[in-house]
Amino acid sequence: MSNSDSHPHVSPAGTAAAHTGLPAPGTPVSIEDHLATILATVSTTEPVRIPLAEALGLTLAADVNALVRVPGFDNSAMDGYAVIDTDVATASAESPVTLLVVADLAAGTDEDPLLVPGQAARIMTGAPMPAGATAIVPVEDTDGGVETVTITRPAAAGAHLRLAGGDVEPGGLVLTAGDEVTARHIAAAASTGHADLMVYPAPRVGVLSTGSELVKAGEPLKHGQIHDSNSLMLAALVTAAGATAVHLGSVSDDEAEFERILADNAHRVDAFLLSGGVSVGAYDVVKAVLSRMGSVRFVRVPMQPGKPQGFGVWADGTPIFGLPGNPVSAFVSFEVFVRPALRTMMGCREPQRALVPAVAAVGWRTPPGRRQYIPVTIHAEKGVSPAVRPSAAGGSGSHLVASLAAADALAVVEADVDEVRAGDTVTVMLVRP
Repeated sequence: MSNSDSHPHVSPAGTAAAHTGLPAPGTPVSIEDHLATILATVSTTEPVRIPLAEALGLTLAADVNALVRVPGFDNSAMDGYAVIDTDVATASAESPVTLLVVADLAAGTDEDPLLVPGQAARIMTGAPMPAGATAIVPVEDTDGGVETVTITRPAAAGAHLRLAGGDVEPGGLVLTAGDEVTARHIAAAASTGHADLMVYPAPRVGVLSTGSELVKAGEPLKHGQIHDSNSLMLAALVTAAGATAVHLGSVSDDEAEFERILADNAHRVDAFLLSGGVSVGAYDVVKAVLSRMGSVRFVRVPMQPGKPQGFGVWADGTPIFGLPGNPVSAFVSFEVFVRPALRTMMGCREPQRALVPAVAAVGWRTPPGRRQYIPVTIHAEKGVSPAVRPSAAGGSGSHLVASLAAADALAVVEADVDEVRAGDTVTVMLVRP
């Protein structure tokens, strides 16, 4: 997390760009340029070393090399008997070989008996190989004896052995910086001697909705009021992206109150995520307050939904994202601009969502001169290209939040396309985890 003196997530060059390089308010800016400005401003959080149990979902800030050999010793890959291979070379069902059992070795034992010809040791999976033994006979090829054992199949030298260092030797590369830590990564790190990892911590994101019309979810509505879904949705999107949401709730169209909330919380978050108040309305407090600062600019990007956008930094360098207030616009804007920024702050190698081809199951209209990001539902059948259709019967309206729940992806339709027809190939951005 940032502190009141410095923000590791904003580079000096990025801060300067936010103050001097952003366009004047209301200037048209391409989607690519707006995103590029954002990504040039934010930078990774300061790496920290944390216990393995807390590292899931974070990004490695440094390579991880093995501290110990894996396996650390020759051990059995089967439940069975450790033998000298020449003793059982002629074993068969018709002519079995009987050996004296001189040890019983379980996983974790520190016993190390020496086998000589004519002897065997009963051994469990993972137990260390006794000195002198050269192969394992699976228990299925024996009579399971405990004092003597009758063996009915031969075992070649090295059969069913896990050799010391067969996976990795000390110093060998286990994990690579930029990897997102999964359960598999945690297991690999623990197995090679590590108790913690150097990672980029999850940025803390203060989520705030603006508008005097907003009421907490579940509370009764008066005429002209709506429930605040944006702060809950955006906080959930922040969490799903791997960052930490700091719920700041909602604020009325009161400039002083809005400014106070930002000032009071800037020291404890790594970014602000605001919704509402970025357009041209008379009561757009976000635009009114942040435009005065000179470090946040509000632009128009050629996309539907999400045309009005704001981005810059607070007085201490904390990045500020200003998104439209309509819920679908806020959702799309998060996916296009905010999520890649947060993933960049987390050190992710691939911060942007995957784009895949699909087929339009039905046709729909697109806005002239603007790239369309329309929520769609995917219908996939085995052996057939996935088909998509708008998740809202009403099309691409930025207010159609109830239908957003059915969306699996955003169909991305370029500005020079005026209509999508059934059967057309479309590009979709997958938005489900």
